[in-house]
Amino acid sequence: MGTRPLLNRRLAGMGTTIFAEMSALATATGSINLGQGFPDTDGPEEVREAAVRALREGRGNQYPPGPGIPELRHAIAEHQQRFHGLTYDPDTEVLVTAGATEAIAAALLALLEPGDEVIALEPFYDSYAACIAMAGATRRPLTLRAPHFRPDLDELRALITPRTRLLLINTPHNPTGTVLAPGELAAIAALAVEHDLLVITDEVYEHLVFGATHHPLAALPGMRERTVTISSAGKTFSFTGWKVGWVTASPALVSAVRTAKQYLTYVSAGPFQYAVAEALRLPDDYFRTLRTDLLRKRDLLLDGLTAAGFRAFTPEGTYFITTDITPLGEKDGIDFCRSLPERCGVVAIPNAVFYDNTDAGRSLVRFTFCKKDEVLTEAVTRLQRL
Repeated sequence: MGTRPLLNRRLAGMGTTIFAEMSALATATGSINLGQGFPDTDGPEEVREAAVRALREGRGNQYPPGPGIPELRHAIAEHQQRFHGLTYDPDTEVLVTAGATEAIAAALLALLEPGDEVIALEPFYDSYAACIAMAGATRRPLTLRAPHFRPDLDELRALITPRTRLLLINTPHNPTGTVLAPGELAAIAALAVEHDLLVITDEVYEHLVFGATHHPLAALPGMRERTVTISSAGKTFSFTGWKVGWVTASPALVSAVRTAKQYLTYVSAGPFQYAVAEALRLPDDYFRTLRTDLLRKRDLLLDGLTAAGFRAFTPEGTYFITTDITPLGEKDGIDFCRSLPERCGVVAIPNAVFYDNTDAGRSLVRFTFCKKDEVLTEAVTRLQRL
């Protein structure tokens, strides 16, 4: 095989994800997994039954249409209008993807050239770095710093160069829980227009907000034609294994993203697309109850982490809590998370893996609260041992 490395050098250092490592550790030690963000209960029964019905009726068991089934594309367009006042043509401005992860990959691969620069909010979800690398582009982090995790807009302006092609914005933000405020979004939009930049927004936690309001960037002046908005069903409806996501954007942007997407998976999740179409049309009560339940779980874990000695930062959105382990006499989040299962039978994720500026995240650790109350209560009891 010679001496040349087998892995493409753009992906060097991007081996097994921290999520896989920590989930395997949870299984091996019988620990409570508050690391990876997946619920431990399924979503609405009527949505699950819609998937079963589609399977039995033979809908979606063969290749669905490349852009996604019409029923789902119409439901996505209706959702954007209903919740955000955004109007999209379901035939030309909506694309169904294999989860938001594929949507992000397809958008970055479609819109970037080698040598382009991408500014992303840091800490960032690990797939951002991998997909930017696969596109041959360079990431430029805009660091959200503890304790408030707000973007420094002067720093953002300073990061823009003639090679900047794209802003990658995640709100509500994983892992910090920050929800970008209208003033912050307006400033980001103004810079995008001034420098003629494209924007990709990852809005998968759009319905998981507490005391804040999620505002899509695409709704701001000058942004409709330059923004690729991404979301998915996994977080909102607690069916993360179905991997149904979507893109809404102008016809030209959707066409570009679809060109890349068709060579990644072509299509996916046929029967689940019919079920998600029904899920998106659930009454307002569903979305209200989702938020109320998660808010209770957030506060349960927040209080428990604080009592256990962590400095816990209250998230405005998502189902994650970022903590600082310094008050526990700890300094390195990666070492701490690797030892935590043996120490008290709980698994968490070190935030440092989401940073290029690792010092900014070295002592930060993320826990998820999308679990049953009794699981969270037991985890809190175990964490008291620290």
